[in-house]
Amino acid sequence: MTDFDKVDLTNCDREPIHLLGAIQPGGFLIAVSTDWIIARVSKNIRDLLGFDPEQLIGSPLPEYVPAALVHDLRNKLSYLSAPDMVERLFGREIGTSGQLYDIAIHMSDGQILIEAEPGTAVGEDSTNAVRAMMSRLDRTPDLTAFYREGARQVRALLGYDRVMVYKFAESGSGAVVAEACKPGIGSFLGLNYPASDIPRQARQLYMRNLVRVIRDVNAEPVPIVPAVDAAGRRIDLSLSILRSVSPIHIEYLKNMGVGASLSISIIVDGQLWGLFACHHYSPRFPTFERRSVCELFADMFAMRLESRERRQVAEYEQRARDISDQLLGAVASDETLLQDPDWLGDILTSAIPADGVGVWINGNYAFSGVAPPTEDFRRIVRALNGLAAGRVFSTDHIGGLIDGANAFADQAAGLLAIPISRSPRDYVILFRKELKQSVRWAGDPHKPIEYGPNGPRLTPRESFAEWQEEVEGHAQPFTTSQIRVAETLRATLIEVVLRLADEAAAERRQSTARQEMLIAELNHRVRNILGVIRGLIRQSQPESPEVKEFVKLVDGRIHALARAHNQITDDHWGPAPLQALIEAEAAAFAADRQSAIIAKGDPVLLNPQAYSTMALVVHELVTNSTKYGSLSGSGEVHIDWSRDHNGNLVFVWQEVGGPPVSPPKRKGFGTTIVNRSVPYDLGGEASISYAVEGVRAEFCIPARHVSEPRNIAGSAIRVTRPTMSSQRVVSLDGFGGKSILLVEDSLIIALDAEDILERFGASVTTASTPEAAHNYLDQHRPDLAILDINLGDQMSFGVADRLRELGLPFFFASGYGEQASLPMEHRAATVVQKPYTSHNMAKAIEDLMGHAPE
Repeated sequence: MTDFDKVDLTNCDREPIHLLGAIQPGGFLIAVSTDWIIARVSKNIRDLLGFDPEQLIGSPLPEYVPAALVHDLRNKLSYLSAPDMVERLFGREIGTSGQLYDIAIHMSDGQILIEAEPGTAVGEDSTNAVRAMMSRLDRTPDLTAFYREGARQVRALLGYDRVMVYKFAESGSGAVVAEACKPGIGSFLGLNYPASDIPRQARQLYMRNLVRVIRDVNAEPVPIVPAVDAAGRRIDLSLSILRSVSPIHIEYLKNMGVGASLSISIIVDGQLWGLFACHHYSPRFPTFERRSVCELFADMFAMRLESRERRQVAEYEQRARDISDQLLGAVASDETLLQDPDWLGDILTSAIPADGVGVWINGNYAFSGVAPPTEDFRRIVRALNGLAAGRVFSTDHIGGLIDGANAFADQAAGLLAIPISRSPRDYVILFRKELKQSVRWAGDPHKPIEYGPNGPRLTPRESFAEWQEEVEGHAQPFTTSQIRVAETLRATLIEVVLRLADEAAAERRQSTARQEMLIAELNHRVRNILGVIRGLIRQSQPESPEVKEFVKLVDGRIHALARAHNQITDDHWGPAPLQALIEAEAAAFAADRQSAIIAKGDPVLLNPQAYSTMALVVHELVTNSTKYGSLSGSGEVHIDWSRDHNGNLVFVWQEVGGPPVSPPKRKGFGTTIVNRSVPYDLGGEASISYAVEGVRAEFCIPARHVSEPRNIAGSAIRVTRPTMSSQRVVSLDGFGGKSILLVEDSLIIALDAEDILERFGASVTTASTPEAAHNYLDQHRPDLAILDINLGDQMSFGVADRLRELGLPFFFASGYGEQASLPMEHRAATVVQKPYTSHNMAKAIEDLMGHAPE
């Protein structure tokens, strides 16, 4: 539809525009240097002005052009302040024939190009005509009518048989969106033209030279003499109004049956939006003045068009912002809406038309409306994660993103993906169905080429019969405005997601804090209960040696459970390490033989149920060995554990080097614990043999009760060492007559603590309330004080403040243990975890006073 130069396709983006160095007949060209000496002329100047080209070249211009015209040309030259400017003069005499000429002047490679073509006397002011044309444009209700009215106005002014408004697509192809033509010549409205009809070089030229006219496709071009200058360069005619046309384009027009053509560029927002394309089926030559009026009209048309498009975009984006605010407000009051694909689909598709929505958050997905199959949706998300991060992505052909997309194109052929998190990303994806359509082309869009020495070259299409192409596997593309709206919605959704994430994190922190508080409270109560039970047992024992032995046995089992409880509650009722259990039992009941207990195995964790069960089992094995087995003499115990092929934990206890072993003569409760606890409580297996050389016990704990800890690098560390403990071996002989104030509100626990301290040799005074403690301090100065933190509905911190003022040492005791909450001024104080034991008492006293009871 427009002219283009013969350009090698292989160098389409690099080769400069090839200029022909010739003009169309009917006008002439004079090129002058800045000192007004004629440098080049068109060869037809003899016929038009009566001057010999050989005579003109190298002569002063004023010898052949009226002085008044030279004056006016110099004035116009001063107006050329920017590149690509062209100045005009209308209805001026040049020679002596009386013929009036319309003149254009512009700069080209340091030379002044003066072009003239026959004209008429200057008519009325053209601004009135343009004003009337624009008035009709402004009254059009929509863009379709706006395009149509623009074509009608140009045809009315120039008189061509057909005037089309030709709009470029992003792909480079073009479509006729409006048309005004005389009756009986058919219609091109709605036809599409391939991008190759107007190559890149021609589009660049349309941005510089806004009006291109071809008077007669059969006219012979007029060369410019000389063809090249002294430096061997051709003259640059890019801005010339008379510039000749590529023979390929002339052939193109002839193939269409067109005798003359004119095109006017429509520049919107600095880009070539389209053209007014005019066809005439015989030679036609509108005057330069009329063409200039149309150029001005096209400028005004483009400005109005840009304003309308921007207004449409602004209104659309304002609606989208309102929807974005609606989304933000709705989710703020009900965060579950973000997980509702139907609601999310409704609100998003009201801003961006789509047939379905898919939501992918944290590996979970949900759909609303039409969407691809589940596995294909996963493949789409994986493909999106391979693209640039943090940007909205759209395509009208999912088949270009993943293979096999044609299989579900009837459900989803195009998509717009809105990432709403960082990598790995979550998405809200809008889908559009396949848009099966017949695209009407003005001839086969696959333009033929011919081959020569330099490879493939463009050739003009010979057939312009309507050619239909069935388009499948594609959806209606998402527009630039819709993508901008998607970016706005993305920012809103990310804001929502981040806020919800912050709220969820805060809720998790609060929940964790509540859970920790509840676990600590439960732990405190259980420890107090265990302390009360131990105290009752100890305080209730008679003098009978058998009963004392029984009380000691029961006390040990309760203590074993208490230690197990401490281990599993220290990690919020979670799995605890098996190694810690063995060390604790060894320290409590085989303190003088700890180095004889050798444990070997990869670190493993037991869940709370298994941990409590194994605490009793190991306790019975340790106490039995210290009484009758290898730990009663100079022998050793070897403990090994490992995971079998099913993940079960195999635990082996082997005694060596002890006195000869014989099977027990009666089956006591301890034997029952060893033999039946693991099978009964955990669903595992247990066996024990009493070989002469040493007791051997094997246990199989099911894999569901076992887990593996991770170190920083994420791998387990194998343990092979004797069991050790931070707890001291204490002696109960004398405490130098030290006086101790014990503040404890539970009588049974107080009696138990008194017994422990008195066995250390201390003198103990007990107070059950802060008031009683203060009364005691009014008259006495104890060597040490032990303060239970929680005293019913009171706290002992006031007593601690007074002890600190008096300079008296003290430590706290609590069922909360290390989780006890202390005021800032007492944060450094020691806290003993209940129930009281000889070991934790001795360790606290040593830390506080520098020595332990002896």
